[in-house]
Amino acid sequence: MSAPKKVRIGDLLVEAGVISPAQLDAGLAAQRDTGKKLGRVLIELGALSEDDLLKVLSKQLDLPFVGLRQFPFNIELVNRLDESYARRHKAIVLANKGGIYQVGMADPLDIFAYDELCLLLKQTIDIAIVRESELLDTLDTIYRRTSDIEHYAEALDSEVSEDLFDLQGLQTGLGDDEAPVVKLLQSIFEDAVQVRASDIHIEPDDGVLRIRQRVDGVLQEQVMKERRISAALVLRLKLMAGLNISEKRLPQDGRFSLLVRDRKLDVRLSTMPVEFGESCVLRVLDQTAGLTTLEETGMSATMLAEFRRMIHLPFGLILVTGPTGSGKTTSLYGALNELNQAGQKIITAEDPVEYKLPRVNQVQVNPKIGLDFASVLRAALRQDPDIILVGEIRDVETAEISLRASMTGHLVLSTLHTNDAISSAMRLMDMGVEPFLAASSLRAIVAQRLVRKLCGECAKPHTPDNIEASWMQRYLPAATIASASIRRAEGCQHCNHTGFRGRIGVFEMLTIRDDIADALRRGDSADFVRLAKAQPGFKPLIVDALEQAVNGVTTLGEVLRVAQQFEETALPSTTSAGPSDLEGAMSGTPDPLSTAPSGATEDMAPADFSLEVLR
Repeated sequence: MSAPKKVRIGDLLVEAGVISPAQLDAGLAAQRDTGKKLGRVLIELGALSEDDLLKVLSKQLDLPFVGLRQFPFNIELVNRLDESYARRHKAIVLANKGGIYQVGMADPLDIFAYDELCLLLKQTIDIAIVRESELLDTLDTIYRRTSDIEHYAEALDSEVSEDLFDLQGLQTGLGDDEAPVVKLLQSIFEDAVQVRASDIHIEPDDGVLRIRQRVDGVLQEQVMKERRISAALVLRLKLMAGLNISEKRLPQDGRFSLLVRDRKLDVRLSTMPVEFGESCVLRVLDQTAGLTTLEETGMSATMLAEFRRMIHLPFGLILVTGPTGSGKTTSLYGALNELNQAGQKIITAEDPVEYKLPRVNQVQVNPKIGLDFASVLRAALRQDPDIILVGEIRDVETAEISLRASMTGHLVLSTLHTNDAISSAMRLMDMGVEPFLAASSLRAIVAQRLVRKLCGECAKPHTPDNIEASWMQRYLPAATIASASIRRAEGCQHCNHTGFRGRIGVFEMLTIRDDIADALRRGDSADFVRLAKAQPGFKPLIVDALEQAVNGVTTLGEVLRVAQQFEETALPSTTSAGPSDLEGAMSGTPDPLSTAPSGATEDMAPADFSLEVLR
């Protein structure tokens, strides 16, 4: 194929009738201000869609269009083009057709990129048009840092003797970007950002070093034979976090920030002595990702409206409950973000402060100096707050101060580690809180878990087998099952062949009405449970999770995975699930949000639902 001719894309679009001359003029004016390419400017202005642009280019230039979501890439072929050039020219090698490379380009009119790609690949190329959004996602998943990690691990291993490494060199060379240990850590963090990992685990084992990343709640592992480099990695991380590098017998915690691929990461470091050295876990919080809104958490419209009504009450205690890693903090930050107005004084007591919120007075709890949740709460009440967030109610003192604060004109938000909404009130009493205090203050309790969302590009329709059908019939009405749109995980390039991308919450919400509060005040747990279950609109966690499955958001196997501790739940057949579906359910793999997109801020743990709620 000959090189692309110099074509004015604006004229092509006007000639094809996709945009008007006036829209072209507006686009050209915006292009002069922004410096962006005209096609991208027109898309951002809403003059046309990306698909409209690609259709015109494909037709007018007689070039094929290739979708990348499920394209069968040859990794060896893709690597013929170095990542830096692939990103610079927004191009990727797709195929080798009779000795001629087919290269996908987001901008097929870029003559300079075409010429340089021919030089880099050392031959002429055939151009195919690809979506820019798909290309950028594909580059992140294709160009993983696994090979770089292995290379730098080998280089670092050659500098480290069996029991001794250059401690002085690592200390004095903290700013040396060329040191192998620095390059290795940089590659590890870059790989974590590309795959949206929430945690990085560095674990020395017998003869090997394991680097594992938690992506959408599931760990992905890379094993390296250079176990000796573990001490050098941990030392460097300790220096970055300002920890005691000579202390290897006790666990330590710290944090540091760094910039990776134009993303500001806040990293929390935890070290722990293990048999073969020190295990190191890094919690990665992407500060540029933004907070998850309440709409993005996954609450149903009915529950979201009720939750919004609760958080806008002038006083009372609202609890969000669940095991570690169930997304409680993400939900509370979403509520705070909505409540954060100039007319409201908000004070938080957190351990640790994860996302910095403007206008909110956030206090980092430090028990080592006596600054625990209770002492912060007592001080906060003297600061004239309207809203108080308590990171976690851990003891009776914190619980009583929170409850009394909510009785004296303050809205208090907090978390509790319980399995479901109904048992949370009982948990407060078990801690030693007086029943009348809980009954007078509690307004709502939300319990939640997280399930992985199906990849929107590769999920396939799924027909439940007999066991799955009977399982749904146990909890869902016939009308819901009849209109179900159940899908299974398939796997593609977009989701790194897992079949899942991202996570979403499943919830149950208990509103403390007068009759429920009376039962709580009397300490009548049986009546409290009966009234709670009978509350109009109350929906147990398992039902909400199954509704996500019948709506095609997740799979039946994923629902089973987070509910696998039910002894009474019939297990779906493993023959009808897609990859990483029931296989993950039966493996007992922990499911730590994050992302977060989407803004996740807690480690995931195996989720369990209370059987008491289901009976």
